[in-house]
Order: sequence, then structure tokens, then C-alpha cells
Amino acid sequence: MKAGAETKDRFGLGWRRELALDIFANLDRIDVVEVIADDYFKASPRDRRSLRTLAAQTSVVLHGVSLGMASSVPVERKRLEQMARLCEEVQPDFWSEHLAFVRGGGIEIGHLTAPPRTASTIEGAAANLYRARQVVGATPLVENIATLINPPGSDHDEFSWIASILAMSDSKLLLDLHNLHANATNFNYDPFRFIAAVPPERIAAVHLAGGKWVSALGEKRLLDDHLHDVPAPVYELLAAVGAHAPQPLTVILERDGEYPPMESLLAQLDQARAALAAGRARARQLEAA
Repeated sequence: MKAGAETKDRFGLGWRRELALDIFANLDRIDVVEVIADDYFKASPRDRRSLRTLAAQTSVVLHGVSLGMASSVPVERKRLEQMARLCEEVQPDFWSEHLAFVRGGGIEIGHLTAPPRTASTIEGAAANLYRARQVVGATPLVENIATLINPPGSDHDEFSWIASILAMSDSKLLLDLHNLHANATNFNYDPFRFIAAVPPERIAAVHLAGGKWVSALGEKRLLDDHLHDVPAPVYELLAAVGAHAPQPLTVILERDGEYPPMESLLAQLDQARAALAAGRARARQLEAA
């Protein structure tokens, strides 16, 4: 990992091949690029060279999707070693993974799944994060995930489960605000209280995205699909984060398809800058009062 703490808020995009030319053409408006690490675990030498070229021109962070950190099952060492080699090669500012499981009993589920929120998965996640730190050389930021159903067998709510993992593993949070918005909407809790309860120093980065309404188990649910623009409530949550966490943050806009013109994505980044700045200004006003 690159040494040194950030001194200002940064705003960037997730790297997607469809956006590559536009990203390179707008690096003056993009502070950081987030790359899906797993796409490069078995990449060709040419693709790895392309990634190094990107890292030489702008700040890069790596984001994992297949390690399965939040499980009572140990994370596979082979995958950690692949992440370690990629981090050594690219020297990202940080790397991150989801608080999710993706396989069980040798079967790949194919998507990020919320495990039962229990003492067992808290301890399993903490142990996996320790293994990750030992192999990769740095602990990943951990991301809260969206779910359409409350995980069966849970005896913790989402916040207390995440808070316990952060405390036990001494990890920091990549706070996905659309995931938070979706879960709060689907399961009727206050996302602003969630943000206020997180120790501010634990928040290191933020994800923004959009989603859509779907039917799940006969009920209307908000799905996090990364195919839509960031909705207004997510910017409101970002302002709350700005008021709550005074340290510099890295804010990444995720888009996985149905891409709008690049100017639309850049406008959403500008709106994110304004929201975070508004939250910071609000905090300063309260301190001065």
C-alpha cells in the first residue's frame, strides 16, 4: 500500500472498460479510480500492464468481491495470495472487501450474500480479516452490503453486527450509502441514526450508487443494482457523513451498466462534492454556535 494519510476529500469512479476512455480523458475531474481486484487475479500480462499504467496516472484503490470475509468458514488463502500479489504490483492507496459470504460447502453462490448476524459470523469475519492482514500486509476496509431479506438465524441487528466486527478486527468501514439506504428502506430503520452511531474515526471511504424497486417474497423492495443514478436520499446521507466524520474521505461512484454520458457521471460526482461539503459546513456551524 502507498504510505501516507490523505489530506483532503477525494471523489472518483469505479473502473469499467466501457468508461475507460472517458475516465482517462477526465482525470482532472476524477481524483481516484476504484478497480475490481478479482478481474485481475488471472489477467493477461497485457491487462496487468494496463492496470499499472492507470495506477501511474492517478490514485487507485482495489475492491474485492469474491473473498467471502463475513463467514465462519476461513477465507481461501489462494485468493488472499492473489490479492497480495496484485497489491504489491499496483500499490493501491487501500483495498476493500464486503462483509458477505459468497460460497458454502464448496458451492459458489454467485453473488454477495448477507450471512446470519451471529456471534459465530462476527468471530469468523474477525479471524478472516486477521488472515487477510497477515497475507496481504494491510487490513481491508470492510463494506456493508444490501440484502432483500433479513438473514435467517440472526440474533444481532445490522448495526451491532457490523460494529462488533469493526471493534474485534480493528478494521475501518467503507460505508456504502445506497446499501444503507436500501436496507433502511426495506427493513424500516433510520439510516441517519446508523451513521451517527458509527465511531467517526472508523469511516474511511464511501460508496454511492443507485437502484430500483423490485418485488421480493411478495413485497416491494429497493434493490441495489448499480444501474441507476444516485438518488437524492443518498446525497442526504452523504451530507450526514460529512457532518459526522471530519477526516478526509474517499468517495466512489459505482456504475455497472446502462451507462449515461460521462458528463452525467461527472455531474453526480460534483453533486457528491457539494453534499459532503454541505455536511462539513453544517458541522462547523454547530461547533461555532
